[in-house]
Amino acid sequence: MAQEVTPVRAPRLGRALGPEPTAVNGVVLLLPGGDEVSARRPSPLLAAASVRGLGRRLVRAGHDEGLVAHVVHYRYRGWNGNEAHLARDASWAADEAVRRYGDVPVCLAGIDMGGRAALHAGGHEAVNSVLALAPWLPEDDVAAPPEPVKQLVGRQVLIVHGTNDERTDPELSFRYAARAKKVNRDVCRFEVHSDRHGLHQHRDEVLALAEDFTMGALFGHPLSRPVQDALAAPPPLGLRMPLAAGFGRSLRR
Repeated sequence: MAQEVTPVRAPRLGRALGPEPTAVNGVVLLLPGGDEVSARRPSPLLAAASVRGLGRRLVRAGHDEGLVAHVVHYRYRGWNGNEAHLARDASWAADEAVRRYGDVPVCLAGIDMGGRAALHAGGHEAVNSVLALAPWLPEDDVAAPPEPVKQLVGRQVLIVHGTNDERTDPELSFRYAARAKKVNRDVCRFEVHSDRHGLHQHRDEVLALAEDFTMGALFGHPLSRPVQDALAAPPPLGLRMPLAAGFGRSLRR
């Protein structure tokens, strides 16, 4: 009996969220969460659900500017140690965005383990900005090299974390941001007081912050004063910036 050939898995981009603009001038690649170790294929529906709200908000804000957003569908659910599958798939997605749309700026926007993937793949030449929401980052380990940060030089970086996150330690994202800030001044981090991993309690404010940052990074819109202050402030102030209740209701456009 002939042995069955296992199909080779490949990452892919989901369909563009919302109506595609006539001319694409910027791309957001949405990176869902994942597991530390897993060889299973992620559920496309669950993956898309975790980032669809963010993607739709950004597409509504940037459609007239030529923004397009795609969910990245990974080959595997897990990061899987040195294989760093999710980061590799994020880099592939940036390559694919260039192939489809040409020389346009790309923002990697990731949640949970997707946030780690966005930070890792941020060095891709097409990427000009990274948005990491409640990123999963490993514990400090003297036997393992620290998470890389030099790839973020020249990129604008925003990290957002709930102070009561029960899944990913906000202190680890603070330490990461502090190291990244030493090599790249364009790094800021906002803390969402009392919010948990899903950032549901202050969802409107988090989405408004993501929109403000992404429109500024991709299209040069003026950033809101809180984001400007966070980028300009020395550590630790700009890396523990509180996200104010009601943020986004009166943003200057």
